[in-house]
Amino acid sequence: MHSSEVAPAAPSHEDSGLQVLPISGLETIGIIFGTNIGAGVLGMAFAARKTGYIPLLLCLAITCVLCTITMLYLTEVALRTRGNRQLSGLASRCLGGLGGWLLFLAVAANSFGALTAYMAGSGSILLDLLGGYGMSKELGSILFIVPSVAVLYLGLKVLGAGNKVISISMIVIILALILASIASQDARLSNLWLSRWQYVVPVFNLAVFVFGAQFLVPELVRGNLSAPRKLPRLIMSGMALTFVFVALIPASVIALVGSDNLTQVATLSWGRALGQWAYYTANIFALLAMLTSYWGLGGCLFTNIFDHFRLGSETQKSKRLIVLAVVALPPFLLAYSGIASFVNALYFAGTFGGVLMGIIPVLLLNAARQRGDVSSEFVCGWYAHRSVQWLIMATFFLSGVYAVVSLFGVLPESW
Repeated sequence: MHSSEVAPAAPSHEDSGLQVLPISGLETIGIIFGTNIGAGVLGMAFAARKTGYIPLLLCLAITCVLCTITMLYLTEVALRTRGNRQLSGLASRCLGGLGGWLLFLAVAANSFGALTAYMAGSGSILLDLLGGYGMSKELGSILFIVPSVAVLYLGLKVLGAGNKVISISMIVIILALILASIASQDARLSNLWLSRWQYVVPVFNLAVFVFGAQFLVPELVRGNLSAPRKLPRLIMSGMALTFVFVALIPASVIALVGSDNLTQVATLSWGRALGQWAYYTANIFALLAMLTSYWGLGGCLFTNIFDHFRLGSETQKSKRLIVLAVVALPPFLLAYSGIASFVNALYFAGTFGGVLMGIIPVLLLNAARQRGDVSSEFVCGWYAHRSVQWLIMATFFLSGVYAVVSLFGVLPESW
């Protein structure tokens, strides 16, 4: 959406209060990569311990394509809508007030669930790394939250620059660990060919939620309004880069130790096979991955609050501080509250939010094409066909059903 398509008398942030802040192509890719590459990727190898690597790779490829398509749907929707609206604002505009509230709650549940996990996880990692120097888990989380919230307060441009730098650092770390794994005398490529397809269903269900960057699309559009036609290529590049590393990490671990010797987190497998340096290096990667994911999901919640509650211009410092407190404090308190049942509820609420992000983009696209404010400089092609839309919605809906049914323990043993 060019500024020429918007009524001249209306400022660019008339609806959401969010300003147009340009970010570079590399920063755009960094935001996508940094948000997707959470510490959870270190558990992908363990998740595939029964099914093997090839089924995992296929599941990751399919779900990456489906999630990329939904991001392109949302790109067209955002470009058809005035006012730098976030997801809840887009839903409210295209689907009505109920749709807006539903998507806002999905964003909040997904974000709070993930941010709570990052609070607890960061404290555990820093305790592990610096426990001998007086570090506690709570202090570790406090040290983690300082750079996390500082970047959120400073806004989209700083978030983009930070993600670019940290993402490059993570790529260097992972490449070092992968090369060390390949060079190890214990590495066996034959470990990658073992496949047990009867166990593929839970792996596919997990893979559906690996590529969760749909929440970011309105922010990416806001940062690329000067060249909107480039954004689809940047989104595909960011998702492709994510896929490569999400696939390489479990491949290197499984090749190194085999499916029968996997630990729940890859850091332990690397440490046992390559030495302590690999253990500490992988933990540093996990900490950086949590940081960039915090920025992505926390920033998404931050801007959705501004948009959904019509708080006015984001340049108002007092309002930025209040919203920042709403985003940052609950996850820290929940992480150390000891309320396990509530944390579990957040997990399933986050799953519900993830399911919605496979369904709502389809509904938004069809509504925006009928009732959009302006024409879009980018229009989705063949992958917006009804058959593809139904395939995507069915995939995410069935993944949600699987998550609910698994809670009651009535699934087949192989699942």
